Order: sequence, then C-alpha cells, then structure tokens
Amino acid sequence: MKDSPTAAEFEALASLLRRRLEVIGDIAWRDADPAAHLEGLKNVSEQIMTCHESLRGRIHPRLEHFLSGCSYEKALLFIENELSC
Repeated sequence: MKDSPTAAEFEALASLLRRRLEVIGDIAWRDADPAAHLEGLKNVSEQIMTCHESLRGRIHPRLEHFLSGCSYEKALLFIENELSC
C-alpha cells in the first residue's frame, strides 16, 4: 500500500466536499441562473473526482466506498472524524 494521505490532502478533499454542499444549498443562485448553478456543481464534483483519483489506494476502504458511491456527506463525516482524532 502507498503512503497514507496527509492531513493536508484530507483537508483539501473535505474543503471540496463542503463546497459541493454549499453549491447545492445555494437556492438563490439556482433560481437566478440554473445553468451556471449546474455548471458550478459539475465543476466541484469533477474536482472531487480528481482528488479521489489521486488518493485511490491510499485511503481507508470505507472512505473509498463512500467516494466511489458518491456518498459525499458520509465521506465528509468520515474525514472530519479522522482529522479530529
């Protein structure tokens, strides 16, 4: 197995996961410009996938499962729990 991810790598992924939740929750943006809102969601989702790919094989199997299944809120909770230990 490769080296475990650093705290900075986990923080970067957690930041992207939080950003995705912010975009989803931005109802005003969605209502004002649905196409831009969708593009914003697509952009952050692609960044999450890229980050996930860079961590593949180095993360806990449960986190891998959450990310592979797009269970991003569960992934965020897992990371936050890991960082608080």
